[in-house]
Amino acid sequence: MRNYELTCIIHPDLDETAFNEALDKIKSWISESDGKVEKVDLWGRRKMAYMIRKQLEGQYVLIHASMLPSEITELDRKLRFLEPLMRHMFVLVD
Repeated sequence: MRNYELTCIIHPDLDETAFNEALDKIKSWISESDGKVEKVDLWGRRKMAYMIRKQLEGQYVLIHASMLPSEITELDRKLRFLEPLMRHMFVLVD
């Protein structure tokens, strides 16, 4: 298992319920792939450097997780199809 940071930018117009559903879905996908969510940091709404999907702001979330490297590709594929998620990035921490 390796430690990863997953940074997500979620659509800014979501209400709290929809935001939590999207976040719970991401965390459940990590758990389903035999990973473990260590910590979730909600950075809140921030201004972005450039427009993404006609938005200048996004809700930022940093997720610290432990996963097998072989599971990252499948999780990345699932995240691409999550509609409220505008951008995401994995970073290996170690």
